Amino acid sequence: MGMGASRTSVARGDTDTPLLDETIGANLERTGRVHGDRTAFVACHQGVRFTYAAFDAAVDDLAASLLGMGLVPGDRVGIWSPNYVEWALVQYATAKIGVILVNVNPAYRTHELTYALNQSGCRVLIAAPSFRSSDYVDMVASVRADVPQLERAVFFWTDEWQSLRAPAPPAAIDRVRSVSAGLRPDDPINIQYTSGTTGYPKGATLSHRNILNNGFFVAEGLRYTEHDVVCVPVPLYHCFGMVMGNLGATTHGACVVYPEAAFDAAATLRALESERCTSLFGVPTMFIGELAALAAPEFAELDLSTMRTGLMAGSPCPVEVMKQVTSTMHMPEVGIAYGMTETSPVSTQTATDDTLDRRCGTVGRAAPHVEIRIVDPNTGEVAPIGTPGEFCTRGYSVMLGYWDEPEKTAQAIDAEGWMHTGDLAVMDDEGYVNIVGRIKDMIIRGGENVYPREIEEFLYTHPAVADVQVIGVPDERYGEEIMACIKLADSVDPATVTAEDIREFCRGTIAHFKIPRYVSFVSEFPMTVTGKVRKIEMREQAIVDLGLQSAAAIRNA
Repeated sequence: MGMGASRTSVARGDTDTPLLDETIGANLERTGRVHGDRTAFVACHQGVRFTYAAFDAAVDDLAASLLGMGLVPGDRVGIWSPNYVEWALVQYATAKIGVILVNVNPAYRTHELTYALNQSGCRVLIAAPSFRSSDYVDMVASVRADVPQLERAVFFWTDEWQSLRAPAPPAAIDRVRSVSAGLRPDDPINIQYTSGTTGYPKGATLSHRNILNNGFFVAEGLRYTEHDVVCVPVPLYHCFGMVMGNLGATTHGACVVYPEAAFDAAATLRALESERCTSLFGVPTMFIGELAALAAPEFAELDLSTMRTGLMAGSPCPVEVMKQVTSTMHMPEVGIAYGMTETSPVSTQTATDDTLDRRCGTVGRAAPHVEIRIVDPNTGEVAPIGTPGEFCTRGYSVMLGYWDEPEKTAQAIDAEGWMHTGDLAVMDDEGYVNIVGRIKDMIIRGGENVYPREIEEFLYTHPAVADVQVIGVPDERYGEEIMACIKLADSVDPATVTAEDIREFCRGTIAHFKIPRYVSFVSEFPMTVTGKVRKIEMREQAIVDLGLQSAAAIRNA
């Protein structure tokens, strides 16, 4: 991957393997014909297993029932559920008949649900009845009057759901095949709402070509075959789960394993052993949790000998965590991928034979059939090698646009087709990319650009630090000051580590203007359900805790 880097920060992934020119339904059928007897999906927490032949047949039955409801290609159907095998059935059934699946975050409550259903125009919602503190049945009932286009809500495991799962007559299956044959790879098939920090989320609209190929090439990068068993504890409503997990596996005849409905470190470790998994996906916080869980007596004899590879993505990965996963979890070929929902999601990925330093210190090179470049966010000019700038990408993976929001689409995708990510990145002379932060997260202290990721990576080398997030907070003198929010390792007595200890650790090793003025010891970070740290929320809380309201007022004036 990533050939063609030049002295400017421009590169293009290789094109030796052609793009898949088919729909998701056609690809699943092809996999089913070749690997019908192989296991396709395992839901450990449900005690459910599907072979490819059985899964494809169940998808056809459900697709026939959806057509029987009066749905037609281009209609929208919402899915609101944590990780159950039913989620995958709905994903592939809607794709097979050209119905656009609208992913609804399981953490949403009534306000966000109403927005997503109305903005996308969902005719049908399919959901779990409840999960943890979320009573989905009650919430749907409470919003029905505010969602006039919603004609029907169906809940898993009810009689109504079971009737949709019932074997369809031959004529209904023939209709599924007829509708499927009329679909095209560039048809929209999925709407995923991005977790915006201001305003309402935007519905990234993705095609068969977008997500089928992205899943396929991510799996190619991990060297998947039909013998791989892929553990997917990440949420299915997100690209990481449904594209890199599900589609990456099914395009290769590999097996998908769901350990639990939501992330549980111990359940994930048990699934790795019991299902003889070869690959594991997760955001860094998940891997941190799994490494901590491995210390429990329950897992003293855990057999991870079948493990080989996997991916960390979703947020920057601490180098020390990557090194521990490689050795402790028996994942010598674990890699890093970088992307965003709007790019299906992966734009760069490390290779399994990259050095550990490359896999720890970069997000890899341009993915196949993807162009990347790094530009000065102020001038739009392509940055020289080694100079930070905004990461932009172009190619098959760029979304069709934001659903029903052409102006926001035009702000994100320029006239030449480049998706502007808002991420700050640096490219080296071999085309490897390092993400150094978000444009909006970059700290400007007294005129110096400070990248939080650099300081975080340094602080991870402190033996007492388990996790750390660096943010900028308002300052009347410098404009912004640096604050480090630190989670101490479980083995560390909090009374033995002070803020001054942390600053002293930095002195003489990193530049003076990068040393955190403020150090806070915390037990947790505010997180999204996909494992991303909400730095804006941390900054807002710090302003209150540190009494920086007057500095904030000056900065925002």
